[in-house]
Parts: sequence; structure tokens; C-alpha cells
Amino acid sequence: MALLCAISCLNLSAFALAGDMKDADSTSSNQNTIEIKDFAFNPQTITVKSGEKITWTNRDEEPHTVVSVEKQFKKSSALDTDQTFTITAGAPGTYTYFCSVHPKMTGTIVVVKS
Repeated sequence: MALLCAISCLNLSAFALAGDMKDADSTSSNQNTIEIKDFAFNPQTITVKSGEKITWTNRDEEPHTVVSVEKQFKKSSALDTDQTFTITAGAPGTYTYFCSVHPKMTGTIVVVKS
């Protein structure tokens, strides 16, 4: 019985550590976050380093998509409220994108050398 309790305590510690590591990862990736709100991408232009992750979060009640004008990255599915879409920035350059549901919604990613 004591052995079972010790194993359970070790497992809980491992879960607690994994949770901390996950939180630390999500904090570092939040610097390249684009919010979709009021039918706009905010910020409209973002500069990132090659290899960094970029995450869009839909804060509108309407679905939105993220589609590269020149097909430089995979397109998202329709994002419902609070859903996210993440890509990894590729080669240095300028990447323009839009919402295929609302084509007047546009944004730009400037990727610089890491």
C-alpha cells in the first residue's frame, strides 16, 4: 500500500512538472500572436524570425480563415470563436494573407533571418 502511494505521488509530480513546462512553452510562443477581432487581424503586420511560430486566435463570433496569398504556408480551416491556427515562419521574406470568408481582411508577416 505504501509503495502504491509513493508511485501515485511520483506520477502527480511528473504531471505537475509537465504542466509547468507546457506553460513555459505557451508563454514563449505568445509573442507572435495575431488576434482576429472586429473583422481585422491585429497586429495587421508582424515581424518574426525564420523558424518562429505564429499563432492566430479568432476572437470574433464569426468564423475566419488564414490563407496565404501566394500559398507560402498551409491555409487554416474555418476558425470558430477562440480557435487557434499556428504555422512556423519559413524563409525570410514578406508573406501576405487574408480571410477567405471576408477577403477585405488582410495581414502581412515579415520574416527576417534568425
